[in-house]
Amino acid sequence: MLQAALARMEDGFAHLPEAVTGMQDSDAMQQVLLAAAGRMHNNYPYFHPLYCGQMLKPPHAVARAAYALAMWVNPNNHALDGGRASSAMEAEAVAAIAQMFGLPQHLGHLTSGGTVANLEALWVAGQLARQAGMPALVLCSEQAHYTHTRISGVLGLACETIVCDGRGRMRLDALEQRLQAAGDSYVTVVVTYGTTAVGAVDPLDAIVQLQLQYGFRIHVDAAYGGYFPLAANLGAEACGAANAIGAADSIVVDPHKHGLQPYGCGCVLFRDPAVGRFYKHDSPYTYFSSAELHLGEITLECSRAGAAAVALWSTQQLLPLAAGGGFAQMLADCRDAALELHARLAADGRFHTMAAPQLDIVCWAVEAGSLEASGARAQQIFEAAAALDLHLALVTLPVRFFPALAARFGQEGTLTCLRSVLMKPEHKQWLPQIWQRLDAACAA
Repeated sequence: MLQAALARMEDGFAHLPEAVTGMQDSDAMQQVLLAAAGRMHNNYPYFHPLYCGQMLKPPHAVARAAYALAMWVNPNNHALDGGRASSAMEAEAVAAIAQMFGLPQHLGHLTSGGTVANLEALWVAGQLARQAGMPALVLCSEQAHYTHTRISGVLGLACETIVCDGRGRMRLDALEQRLQAAGDSYVTVVVTYGTTAVGAVDPLDAIVQLQLQYGFRIHVDAAYGGYFPLAANLGAEACGAANAIGAADSIVVDPHKHGLQPYGCGCVLFRDPAVGRFYKHDSPYTYFSSAELHLGEITLECSRAGAAAVALWSTQQLLPLAAGGGFAQMLADCRDAALELHARLAADGRFHTMAAPQLDIVCWAVEAGSLEASGARAQQIFEAAAALDLHLALVTLPVRFFPALAARFGQEGTLTCLRSVLMKPEHKQWLPQIWQRLDAACAA
């Protein structure tokens, strides 16, 4: 498959004189690659359905092949000079993501990941605050990704966290109370669609209504959950929030999570293309091949892998971002797997569960006589499961997320829990095996 594509690509350059590079020592390269392959054994099997710990999902075969294909040219999507074809493919791929969110118009591009994408969104918010002559204030939930407070520090923006409810979602009453006290600040509210700890979805639809009253800016961090609006089996609350994403001022999604892409591939979108004025700059050497807008003129990053754009474009050609399609079904299968695992845990007296997962992340605590003992048992099960080739994760969560434990030990404090990210569609079929090994780990 890749060989045929390579041959077709090379045909486009067949008229050039032959040029022999100095990288032809195949025997030496073979030895190095074999050594590298051996070193790669020192990894967990992230690609396998028995790995259901952290947010690690194998890229689709077409994404891997397209990335490798593009690496023969190694385009740089900073400017059209360095990535003519891949820049056009990036624009098309990003437009498809914007259409998925229902944006009528947009300014957007790929980034090296969600952290940089979120940084760009908050940087624009800070520029708008400066333009308005107002102090910038960022508000995010206490379960939002830690990079928002870190990014705010880098950008010199004030940042505060808003308390969550017992399901890990930003509390509307606490948000409104803080908005009432915001004074003359230029406020940006970071709304998370799929928290990284528990997969919680902040009530975006209700926050959009608050925006009408208080006039703040909305940034949606959908780095993890951004593709789930395509799934047909979301609950009512997640659907309501999904339907409101298009009203956000900026959106971040990570194709290298549920978008089946290799690392790193993030995406940032702005609803108002006019914010491109803050990026505008000139360079003495990169902008001469076209009068069109260069991606390098609307990004903070300079050199960016054109291969990432080629991989994403190819994947979206094979699996369009459409409700009811094959890609959407993969997401639905992930949520089905999470709901089934949650149901099994909730019916088992050895465990304590949160509310049903909104996306595909399941967290559970282990029954014990104290919070410390519960955390210790979670650690033991984590290790015993790994010995059985079932790879889970550990997470520290507020006790109030587990009603039965909160009733016994009080609302305050945290405990160590087990966590499973069921982001491979194959997890749905592998649930019986996953449960069998979890049961055996508990017995051990």
